[in-house]
Amino acid sequence: MSRRGRVAAIVSVGVFVASLDLFIVNIAFPDLQRDFGGTSLATLSWVLSAYAIVFAALLVPAGRWADRMGRKRAFLGGLAVFTAASAACALAPGVGVLIAARAVQAAGAALLMPASLGLLLPEFPAEKRGLALGIWAAVGGTAAAAGPVVGGLLVELSWRWVFVVNVPVGIVAIVAGARVLHEVREEDGARPDIAGAVLLTGAVGALIAGIVEGPGWGWGSPRVIGLFATAVVLGVGFVVQSARHPEPIIEPELLRVRAFAAANVAGVLFFVAFAAMLLGSVLFLTEVWHQSVLDAGLKIAPGPATAALFSVPGGVLSQRIGPRAVGTIGALVFSAGGLWWRARVGRDVHYAADFLPGMIIGGAGVGLVNPALAGAATAKLPPARLATGSAVLTMSRQLGSALGVALFVAVLGTPLPAEALGAFGDAWSLMIGAGVASGVAFALVGPVVKATAGAPAPVAAEAAAS
Repeated sequence: MSRRGRVAAIVSVGVFVASLDLFIVNIAFPDLQRDFGGTSLATLSWVLSAYAIVFAALLVPAGRWADRMGRKRAFLGGLAVFTAASAACALAPGVGVLIAARAVQAAGAALLMPASLGLLLPEFPAEKRGLALGIWAAVGGTAAAAGPVVGGLLVELSWRWVFVVNVPVGIVAIVAGARVLHEVREEDGARPDIAGAVLLTGAVGALIAGIVEGPGWGWGSPRVIGLFATAVVLGVGFVVQSARHPEPIIEPELLRVRAFAAANVAGVLFFVAFAAMLLGSVLFLTEVWHQSVLDAGLKIAPGPATAALFSVPGGVLSQRIGPRAVGTIGALVFSAGGLWWRARVGRDVHYAADFLPGMIIGGAGVGLVNPALAGAATAKLPPARLATGSAVLTMSRQLGSALGVALFVAVLGTPLPAEALGAFGDAWSLMIGAGVASGVAFALVGPVVKATAGAPAPVAAEAAAS
């Protein structure tokens, strides 16, 4: 195997386990509900949301640290933290410890994810960057395809095994990476803005908590109003801190690049829709159609598998015709999957005729959107900001995921059995609306110049050109 192939294989393993964990935990959700009996859906949703929030808030500082201190060091260190935290999740005696371990797991994933793309892209010439982005996106899609099936099988033993599986894979990848990967660093900046990351984490956490707890506590209750007020205060503090810090979480120069800014807006909106679809599918199949977790995993798997199949063609098409067109089409195709479910799915179990087509249509949309997002966000960034730029994009996606879970829980509520179908229909409407809004955001990306063999222009120049 060539060096490029070995590097791609190693970084893909890191991306795979981090992505697989997300999908496996979704499929394990019904078993978590049973094992932690008496715990509300709102509380259990923090097993997903804590991961997404911490992951999102730390991605950009981690990308900065990877650029400055070394992407190999960040990748291997992040993988080690992720692996150790996975073991802690497996041993968690209660839901509080599980949520805390998930937050640590997210910190490890935040270190390895931007560094993985920062290690992979330099191995490819500029004219083949679309292929590299497609491979990177396809790895996540493959993990999504494997997650429901692998998760369903592991949950047959115990939900704890969905975390145990990460440990041997992580150890092997760490050993191989230490031998194969070369250090890549760009020592050209100040230290990452840790205070900004803390403020962002607090702001998003308070916002998510307010949305999740609003239906139970009452939208006008002092606690919910206090959470939203806290989110605003911390958000303002984050903006002020970002304006003062030499290396803020999100650089103003990056946001002046229209393609980059629009791609991040599209990423937030699309992953609101995606998170609602993913958790909603698991709970619908297990609670309305009364499928086992293993059956639900098998029934969901064709969607992520379709996404994986479309990821590499999506990356190539984004390189040839531009990410704006591919992303817009993909977001609308994804929304069409939700429209299909809204119109066809009922209480009676008709999987092949009613549920499967929507899952495949939605999966095709995901496969087109993911590489288009990466292409739009990185096409005009200089090499020194590849890890940082990809971190901002992944941050946007994770913020969207956290918001999607929170909004889904708020919309679904705790319906009576007779009301469940209507409640899930409302959740699918959330998926459709957010997907369409993402397509509109993609339309604002604008034309993206194809990469050339020369170095990209500095961010400030690209911002001016946009």
